[in-house]
Amino acid sequence: MLKRGLCVALLLAVATTASAQDKKPPYWASIASGEAMMRSGPGRNYPGIWLYKRRDLPIRVVQTYPNWRKIEDPDGQQGWMLVTLLSDRRTGIVKPGEPRNIRVKPEANAPVRYRAEAGVVGRIEKCDGTWCQIQIGKRKGWIAQGDVWGTDENEVVDD
Repeated sequence: MLKRGLCVALLLAVATTASAQDKKPPYWASIASGEAMMRSGPGRNYPGIWLYKRRDLPIRVVQTYPNWRKIEDPDGQQGWMLVTLLSDRRTGIVKPGEPRNIRVKPEANAPVRYRAEAGVVGRIEKCDGTWCQIQIGKRKGWIAQGDVWGTDENEVVDD
């Protein structure tokens, strides 16, 4: 029974990695691991240039090479990361500036549920091209799509 569960988990992990490998850049993804090394080239023999310690950080994949992805982080830094360190999970990070309103509904005049500081990361559940439903911790709400880095302008997301 334990072996069967392990096999199923392995197959799911391989399927997730395979789906990430099938996409054509540019596309959005996130860091899947609590520690992920960005390298100067597509291989472990290239020097590490940045160690990320922030699971779910949104990244943009800009180029692929067999098991490696050239990524761009929210600060514009680019480098290579092993595909197994990445997830298809859509996340977003609140852009720099004043705290942003997270609203009850996707409307500018909807009541504010809470406010999110710059740099806060949340999981994007869907976007309609203007608003994104975001989950930050256990709290959900709607943020203006322009206030979050992790989607293209006017992009519709329906995960």
